[in-house]
Amino acid sequence: MGRATTVDDVTVIATESLSKRFPRVTALDRLSMDIEPGVTGLVGSNGAGKSTLIKILLGLSPATEGSAAVLGLDVATSGGQIRERVGYMPEHDCLPPDVSATEFVVHMARMSGLPPTAARERTADTLRHVGLYEERYRPIGGYSTGMKQRVKLAQALVHDPQLVFLDEPTNGLDPVGRDEMLGLIRRVHTDFGISVLVTSHLLGELERTCDHVVVIDGGKLLRSSSTTDFTQTTATVAVEVTDTDEHPDGTGALREALSGRGIDTRTGGELPGAGHTILLTADGEETYDLVRDLVADLGLGLVRMEQRRHHIAEVFKDQHEARPEPGSERAAASAATAQQTGGGRDEQ
Repeated sequence: MGRATTVDDVTVIATESLSKRFPRVTALDRLSMDIEPGVTGLVGSNGAGKSTLIKILLGLSPATEGSAAVLGLDVATSGGQIRERVGYMPEHDCLPPDVSATEFVVHMARMSGLPPTAARERTADTLRHVGLYEERYRPIGGYSTGMKQRVKLAQALVHDPQLVFLDEPTNGLDPVGRDEMLGLIRRVHTDFGISVLVTSHLLGELERTCDHVVVIDGGKLLRSSSTTDFTQTTATVAVEVTDTDEHPDGTGALREALSGRGIDTRTGGELPGAGHTILLTADGEETYDLVRDLVADLGLGLVRMEQRRHHIAEVFKDQHEARPEPGSERAAASAATAQQTGGGRDEQ
């Protein structure tokens, strides 16, 4: 694949008070945000407004009010130019079963304006990049779900865009397939300089893959910040110890010893290995020294002692619960969103 022209000198996507209203539903509600080059995650439950936003940004659906620009181009007047520079991987299954990946991606390259020879060369390069080169002549109908997702990714990349929109690219994939797809998405930017907007309802995927995360709920912007800001280090320390013959419940023994020194602890909750993990609030280096000394005095094995980082799911939940009024329709919608997005914790 060739390297796309980067857009480091412009905001990749900008919206200002962007709204989209249907007769009975407000899909987007005065959404204002700026997205810089890189890999950006757009998270929200089904019905949060993600797909509507993408259609507006591609110039395929007019906004009710407000404005938006993609790569510096106004979506209301420059939809054709935007689509020439942007790749789009739809969520739904849209692939013809009776043609090969090569035939389909060449066709999409030709539709994007590439001449025949360039279209074939770009198709071969792109299918190699997504790991389908050896299978490129097989009919798509015989492909697995993961292979079909890679074909959709290939057609989004074949015309060497500056930006790609990937709508739920890991849908239907098993854990191995998800990890492979997330690795491909990351490489789209790191290897080729193409910026990425990827939608997902699985927060853990975005935490591992994206530079920036935008959370929308009910068409409103809930939060937009760098992944680092989302997952900032807290003052909470996770301590994991082993059991011994003298202390069959090593975690309980350590909690009791810490309590005797006036330090409150709690169990690790949903952390991996939570049964042997306790959490406490650090008050400087003295806390670390005290834990180390108590573990040694009890004769326990110290597996790890480290500062925790927020997971995006935790931050999202905290902000989410603070917004809706109790008993309101928004509260019910928020509960549904929290239930769906909370699943991302399992993907950490």
